[in-house]
Amino acid sequence: MPIIVVNKHTPAVVEAFAHIGTVIPLDTLEVTPDAVRNADALIVRSETKVDAHLLEGSSVRFVGTVTIGTDHVDEAYLASRGITFVSAPGSNSNSVAEYVAAALLTWSARTGEPLENKILGIVGVGNVGSKVARVGHTLGMTVILNDPPLARATGDTKYRPIEELYDADFITLHVPLTKDGPDATYHLFAKEKLLAMKKGAVLINTSRGPVVDTNALIEVLRNGHLSTAILDVWEGEPVINTELLRAVMIGTPHIAGYSLDGKLNACRMVYEAACKFFNVQPQWSIDSSMPEEDARIQIPHTVVDRHAIVRAAVKQGYDIELDDTLLRKVLTMEVSLQKAYFMKLRAEYRIRREFFNRCVVLHESQRSARPILEGLGFRVVQGE
Repeated sequence: MPIIVVNKHTPAVVEAFAHIGTVIPLDTLEVTPDAVRNADALIVRSETKVDAHLLEGSSVRFVGTVTIGTDHVDEAYLASRGITFVSAPGSNSNSVAEYVAAALLTWSARTGEPLENKILGIVGVGNVGSKVARVGHTLGMTVILNDPPLARATGDTKYRPIEELYDADFITLHVPLTKDGPDATYHLFAKEKLLAMKKGAVLINTSRGPVVDTNALIEVLRNGHLSTAILDVWEGEPVINTELLRAVMIGTPHIAGYSLDGKLNACRMVYEAACKFFNVQPQWSIDSSMPEEDARIQIPHTVVDRHAIVRAAVKQGYDIELDDTLLRKVLTMEVSLQKAYFMKLRAEYRIRREFFNRCVVLHESQRSARPILEGLGFRVVQGE
């Protein structure tokens, strides 16, 4: 039977792959050249750099990453070795879109400003960006889309030049990390673009840390050109810039896509590809790994403002402020301990379900919030 090395922090991965071969679950830092030397397959997360250093001289024939991003994988090297590679595009797109919804609603609650009629600029309109666009429309925002590759491929005028996003109140980034070609995204938002943004605007980044120039972002936050930023990803992570963390409204440890639903969906996509590669019939299904939970969200009768109702429901569905609070504990730690803490927050992340699993109970006086909640993905029922 094939030997399959997996990252043990991937939910259900051992259960899923056990019938394909001998599964060896390892911690992220345990995935070393020696550990994978005799493996036939390797299943990783974004923290593991998959390249010649890791795989040269190994027997690995199949590599899967349970992520939508692939910048941690040297695909050219894998191709040169004839190693099959699969990723999980779109697997956690709902999760990231819900993160952005929570971020926007938290900003609104903290500033006292409504989101209606604010302008949301979206850079990258793939699986994630397209769902973020629906979030923006649901929250009453004007949405402007920017995606040069899609603009060229489709000729669709709904994809606008980046210059048209500079007047947006929010710009949110949903692009892969690339360093070459006409659409390279490394430091896509460096000093020039950050200064071109509307004064007082907010930058949101849930893509990859190096898409934004850290030093330039610190500068525009310090001098007040941008009012704040909301960051889930960081240059140099798991070592992050604590000065930047202090400067942003919300900072989280690269967990925007970490819903259990998204993780299991990614595992399913890689698992099914592995079954095909090893010519075995799939036996595992996501349903067998989903825990039962209390899916009802109750909003007190006294809360009748639809914005407050939506904020309360989203906070119960996903508490982004808890993730911010947990990450900020890094600010009290010695530098030598910060990397391990960041990795621990990701590896031991709590169970988080996507909104479609949750049922919001509304009373007659609260019905005005129903269209927004349903637009965000919640199920809604009328209470007594």
